[in-house]
Amino acid sequence: MDHGPAVEYHEETALSEYKTKIGLRFFAIYGAAFVGFVLINTFAPQLMKVKVLLGLNLAVSYGFGLIILAIIMGLAYNAICTRKEEEYETLAKQTEIKGKGVGK
Repeated sequence: MDHGPAVEYHEETALSEYKTKIGLRFFAIYGAAFVGFVLINTFAPQLMKVKVLLGLNLAVSYGFGLIILAIIMGLAYNAICTRKEEEYETLAKQTEIKGKGVGK
């Protein structure tokens, strides 16, 4: 017995595509940073011992950097997508008002 969802959810295809595009770009940026970390560990592990920041070695500094980058990118993604969703909502309301003949 399939009851389906209790609430119909419909997201604009263009909005969904925009969010996907932004997400994939952020994923590529983070992926490149992570690949750099892996490559250093694979081919030059001795570099990870070098003190680079506040007495911390490269391994710890790079690791914290990856964590901070992920948090910043998550916040940026949320802000960008929220702004775009608000634009779509505003446009939808304007279109709805024009369609009803309000203000004529």
